[in-house]
Amino acid sequence: MANAAADETGELAELVRTQVGTARAQIDHHLARARVAAAAQGKGQRCALGSVIEGLLRAMQHIHAERGLEFSFAGGGKLQFRGEAQDLQEMLGNLLDNAGKWASRRVEVTCASDGATLSIDIDDDGLGIAAADRALLLQRGQRGDERVPGSGLGLAIVDELAGLYGGRLELLDSPLGGLRARLSLAA
Repeated sequence: MANAAADETGELAELVRTQVGTARAQIDHHLARARVAAAAQGKGQRCALGSVIEGLLRAMQHIHAERGLEFSFAGGGKLQFRGEAQDLQEMLGNLLDNAGKWASRRVEVTCASDGATLSIDIDDDGLGIAAADRALLLQRGQRGDERVPGSGLGLAIVDELAGLYGGRLELLDSPLGGLRARLSLAA
């Protein structure tokens, strides 16, 4: 949207530029807040990974109900996220919503920990994303398909938040045929 309005003139283009600027300011504000929260992660903040994922999956089933998608979850057990639940919800909510937008029929969430790293894989059975395009999608404002609603900010926010918690986001091929979003965080 911002890219399309950048070269345009007139009232509508100016409104779009203003709204995009406001959205970027809000993102910067929330990321600054997350930096503070991430700095405090060593002070004992923890949340149950399974509870957060189960709540998000219920929301996703409702959001994507008309498409009849199947959402499944395995491996959460007693795993804990060392940080604020709201930040985990933000990261996983973005990834699950993207998977729901692109899935044909299924979205699978799988969690594991090796003691040092907490890994959360979100797989969909959609068309996937070409390996050459994946890094670009982690940049703010970049979208895979302009026909699907979205701001192009979600994956960039997830990647930045993950980095604040000593982690990272990877976009990989999914064994289901679509995309795997792997969120790796300090355990």
